[in-house]
Amino acid sequence: MSDPIDRAGLAERFWERKRLDQMTPKEWEALCDGCGKCCLNKLEDADTGEVALTNVACRLFDDGSCRCSQYEIRHQFVPECIVLTPGNLKEHAYWMPETCAYRLLYDGQRLFDWHPLISGRVESVHEAGVSIQDRTVPEFEIDEDDWEDHIIEEPT
Repeated sequence: MSDPIDRAGLAERFWERKRLDQMTPKEWEALCDGCGKCCLNKLEDADTGEVALTNVACRLFDDGSCRCSQYEIRHQFVPECIVLTPGNLKEHAYWMPETCAYRLLYDGQRLFDWHPLISGRVESVHEAGVSIQDRTVPEFEIDEDDWEDHIIEEPT
C-alpha cells in the first residue's frame, strides 16, 4: 500500500514559485524528503573543512521510519540539534546531504524525481535507495572515538 504525502495546505509546486524565505512553515517542513541523512553524525576535518558522513545516527533517530522519534521535543534530549531555517541555511548548507531539497533549492537546483513532493509518495525516497533506512547504528552503541570506523559514502 502506498503512503501518499499530505498535500493539504500546500500550493501546487510551491517550491518552484517561492523563494525559501517566502515559504510557510508547512511548505518548509514539506521540503524534507525523509532520507534521514541529516540525522547522521558527521566528522569535519579541522584543516580542510571536509565533512565525512558516518552511519552513526542520532539517539532519537528511528532507523525504520527514517524520522526523528521525538521531533517536536527533540531539543529536550539533543540541545545541539539544528533547527534549519531560511535564515541559517547559508551557514549549514555545506554539511547537508547532496540530495537534500533545502540544499538543492538554496543552490538553485531542481528536486529529484524521487522526492515525495514530486512522486506524491513518501516511500519514493527509500525505493530510490537515497535514504539511510535500515542502514544505521545508534550513537549510544558506538564510542565517539570509533566514529571514524563508521564513515560511509552518501547514498545518492
